[in-house]
Amino acid sequence: MGIISDSAQSHSSSSAPSIFSSSFATRIFSDVAGDITIVVDGESFLLHKFPLVARCGKIRKMVAEMKESSSNLSHTELRDFPGGSRTFELAMKFCYGINFEITISNVVAIRCAAGYLEMTEDFKEENLIARTETYLEQVAFRSLEKSVEVLCSCETLHPQDIAETARIPERCVEAIAVNACREQLVLGLSRLNRGNESAEVNRGDSPEWWIEDLSALRIDYYARVVSAMARTGLRSESIITSLMHYAQESLKGIRNCKERTKLDSGTIENEQRNVIEAIVSLFPNDKVPLSFLFGMLRVGITINVAISCRLELERRIAQQLETVSLDDLLIPVVQEGDSMYDVDTVHRILVCFLKKIKEEEEYDEDCCYENETENLIGSTCHSSLLKVGRIMDAYLAEIAPDPCLSLHKFMALIEILPDYARVMDDGLYRAIDMFLKGHPSLNEQECQSLCKFIDTQKLSQEACNHVAQNDRLPVQMVVRVLYSEQLRMKNVVSGESGDGLLLSSQKLSSGNPSGAVSPRDTYASLRRENRELKLEISRVRVRLTELEKEQILMKQGMMEKSGHGGTLLTSLSKGIGRISIFGGGPTEEKLRKANRKSRSRLERRTVRSRPESMF
Repeated sequence: MGIISDSAQSHSSSSAPSIFSSSFATRIFSDVAGDITIVVDGESFLLHKFPLVARCGKIRKMVAEMKESSSNLSHTELRDFPGGSRTFELAMKFCYGINFEITISNVVAIRCAAGYLEMTEDFKEENLIARTETYLEQVAFRSLEKSVEVLCSCETLHPQDIAETARIPERCVEAIAVNACREQLVLGLSRLNRGNESAEVNRGDSPEWWIEDLSALRIDYYARVVSAMARTGLRSESIITSLMHYAQESLKGIRNCKERTKLDSGTIENEQRNVIEAIVSLFPNDKVPLSFLFGMLRVGITINVAISCRLELERRIAQQLETVSLDDLLIPVVQEGDSMYDVDTVHRILVCFLKKIKEEEEYDEDCCYENETENLIGSTCHSSLLKVGRIMDAYLAEIAPDPCLSLHKFMALIEILPDYARVMDDGLYRAIDMFLKGHPSLNEQECQSLCKFIDTQKLSQEACNHVAQNDRLPVQMVVRVLYSEQLRMKNVVSGESGDGLLLSSQKLSSGNPSGAVSPRDTYASLRRENRELKLEISRVRVRLTELEKEQILMKQGMMEKSGHGGTLLTSLSKGIGRISIFGGGPTEEKLRKANRKSRSRLERRTVRSRPESMF
């Protein structure tokens, strides 16, 4: 199939050379002098007009024009010939009937050269265009691997637009996509036929064996291939795997600023930027692995990709922010002199996440408020929000010690999350405490503006104890915590620990929707109150756990002091319970002593040493 022959081969004698030479004096037939010299890329070919005009429409027109203008009929030049002098030599061999082989590596150049020379069926049957087209259709396009090789050869052809004129890249792209889908279908059927039987895994058994082959393509051709695969129905998992592999192969070496300064005049950097922007535009609607998204975002920030590309990466990260890890969020900044981590990027990701939560809640209110699945959807959104709240508290604590981090950016990350995103504020208190420790130059007003985000009623007993001894906090913050602890202990002693929950229940039951309130507003209000009740229940559970721990510690202490076994322990426990119920017990006295000590400490806080961090 790849061997080109013609009836003109009988004219070749034993004295004819097997290949052409660039020497001007070389003739195809040693006994017939050449009558035309054609120059291609500086190399001269002494040829004969008759076999050329019989198959080449372009040369026929050139000869006709030279006759009409009475110009030099023996010398001409072909500029921008596809494939250069080597390909022209093969085309001339075909005109003279000399055998040569069409291969995957030269078929594109020969096809484009035949089109340049206009070697169509109008001049001779089974001309060179028809021969190369037959090879492409029957050999190259029937194999995915060969189609990729043909497409790769289009990249090196000059001029490149001539391959597009022949529609070779377009047909290669479609052939690759169709063959990939066929491979996927065949593999699925073979697995069904095998059932649970074990079989050896070879290259054909892997659904992504072609991924490595596609990595050799230039980014513009690769993008066209992936788009065609998506149109033909290739699995999104395979496309995502291919995108990840292509990015890893293409972005090698662009990992940090030091390597960035070694780039040759920005050429490689521009290529990397094009790769990232193209790959991001090719992402399917399915979820992309977070680690890959963050890796692309880091490299994109380093080489300054387009804003639209960065925003798309941030949006996709926000879609699954509840599964992110702390290390993923620690994105280093590129510019020197700024804070250690890119806080602005994390802030934008958080904004996208909250926007997604809001849209889901609005959709739930519009379409599902009479549906039984409302609670499931609402609880899923709230669960995601609580997870993100814990992640952000850990992130705030990690970036807080950075002395270059501004108070404005730190506060912006805190206040963007709603109150119901945190069941307890221990993590937030820890982050603020570390920020105050790392920024001792803050004045009293700045400290107060930062501490206002802490809800003292959402602090655990351990955190409250630490606040009472923390000299870094403003006086108002310590007073608020002590006051909250007094109220809490008073409620515990008087048996009113469920007042918060009761108050929320009263708010819920006191709703009196009138005719002026729409059902949607009523439903939204009920959902908010339901969310508040869930948070209050979570806080009560935390308080109950703390009280159980204190009770266990008290029992252990009494057993160690008494040494008389379970009977004495039971009687002491009952006695303590009676004292606590009637309000004059040791727990209340202990609280009063702690408050007195805290007040005296506040008066002498200027001479006290600073405690260590709570955690």
